[in-house]
Amino acid sequence: MDPLTSLLEGPRARDAFLLRALLSPPWSVRVRDQAPLTMLCVVRGTTWLLPDGGEPRQLTAGSVALLRGPEAYRVADDPGSATRAEILPGGCSVDPDGGDLCETLSLGTRTWGSGPDAPNELLIGTYPLATEVTGGLLRALPPVLSLSPAEWDCPLMALLANEIDREAPAQDVVLGRVLDLLLISVLRAWFERPDTEPPAWYRAHGDPVVGPALRLLHEHPAHGWTVASLAAKVGVSRAALARRFSELVGRPPMAHLTDRRLDLAAELLRDPDLTVEAVAHRVGYGSAFALSTAFKRERGITPSDHRGVALAGG
Repeated sequence: MDPLTSLLEGPRARDAFLLRALLSPPWSVRVRDQAPLTMLCVVRGTTWLLPDGGEPRQLTAGSVALLRGPEAYRVADDPGSATRAEILPGGCSVDPDGGDLCETLSLGTRTWGSGPDAPNELLIGTYPLATEVTGGLLRALPPVLSLSPAEWDCPLMALLANEIDREAPAQDVVLGRVLDLLLISVLRAWFERPDTEPPAWYRAHGDPVVGPALRLLHEHPAHGWTVASLAAKVGVSRAALARRFSELVGRPPMAHLTDRRLDLAAELLRDPDLTVEAVAHRVGYGSAFALSTAFKRERGITPSDHRGVALAGG
């Protein structure tokens, strides 16, 4: 299993919020929906992306950006344009005085803004719940990344534009799948950029010692690994593996394995037919108690509480 595959096998846009925004200058929208991950596609026109605490970015038609939440950001036709709307958690839109804009600016199915002939068109897709995105993915991303049309030529943006305002059976499922594919396409292009600084463990997959160890941990996370058994598998001493792994990955082997196991557990806990005990065994813990202890220690919440939040959609 290559590193990008293991990174991306968890995200699923089950409860994604998707919207087409059609906007006429001057316009500025502040987004503080607290979503852990948002994708912004510019279909036509030029958009300024202005993250809180970050550098402004100008996005032309065909550009795409990923924003790692929960920090707020602003999108506008010009950095100096006054904010005319705010997007709150849950996708509710209000004017600067708090007045509801959802119905006022509705232009039909999943479409919002100034009018159908507006010169600026954006497609916004958000993963609104942390349970939809693996911690490994969020840890791998900078606060904001963007790709220009020259760096990212993908037909999926056009597909999303064609599908986003349709009303058809299982349309939410279709849109969720397209959003997932867009995310994979964007990340693959971003990781391939020569100036990208991918996470240390991603680069470490190319190391002749740490690479095989990482693949074993990612492909067989439920195995009862120790540093000694992992070192034996890759043909080096325990001390050599521990030292080199920590240097290249930034965490000891067993800490990285814990991250991997808990990311998988978080995904499996969304299945109400799996008991916590069954999830524990699938990811390498001997009992529900052992999984609960690790989950609570690392994530500040029990597996049962995590499941409750995920299934409630909150």
